[in-house]
Amino acid sequence: MDQLLAGITWAIATNTYVILYDIDGLTRKALSMGLKIFEEMYKGVPPWEIEGPQSEIVHLAEHGEIRSPVLDAGCGTGENTLYLAGLGFEVVGIDIVPAAVEKALSKANERSSAATFMVWDALKLDDLHRRFNTVIDSGFFHVLPDKERPVFVKSLASVLDVGGSYLMMCFSEHEPGAWGPRRVTQADIRESFRHGWFIDYIREARFDTNLGSRKCNAWLCSITLVDSHVMNGT
Repeated sequence: MDQLLAGITWAIATNTYVILYDIDGLTRKALSMGLKIFEEMYKGVPPWEIEGPQSEIVHLAEHGEIRSPVLDAGCGTGENTLYLAGLGFEVVGIDIVPAAVEKALSKANERSSAATFMVWDALKLDDLHRRFNTVIDSGFFHVLPDKERPVFVKSLASVLDVGGSYLMMCFSEHEPGAWGPRRVTQADIRESFRHGWFIDYIREARFDTNLGSRKCNAWLCSITLVDSHVMNGT
């Protein structure tokens, strides 16, 4: 296990998969290893955790693209959620990694934030039994195996109001090398949201990291739910 952890430069988990890229650019491995690796990584500071919100989330908020209430899907240790709560948004952050949510809750307590955090599976959002005007996603969509993308899209539609926005940032195919999470193309995004959704835009963006000045190439998307029947696969 120690040797495997030493070979990981970036790992992302869903409820059943850990998507790994090693430092030498070997083939991606999907491993049914639960959440143990992520629990270990969150004992430290993973590369995607920065001391503050992603700059693209700040841009979206400053330009009025985020409306309360907000769900942060895959919130990690909560910096984007806490930033929006500090602006007065009603925000719920969810992540399936307990160690990440524990850190988010600690930050919320230290900052006297009104943000809510829960350990939750983003593929089962309907079990939240509530709805949102905005869902933000900074680095969750790109971790999903192909077969789970439609599951997530239906899950997303179950909590987003018609006319609501899904604001998603994911690694793009323009990020060089093989390190980090899987790359997503514009065609991948359009295919996933072709029924019941309207893609307002897909534009180039950059992920902030804690790896010095390194930023990673991404797509930033605004996608509007126009037909709630997508929940039923129609």
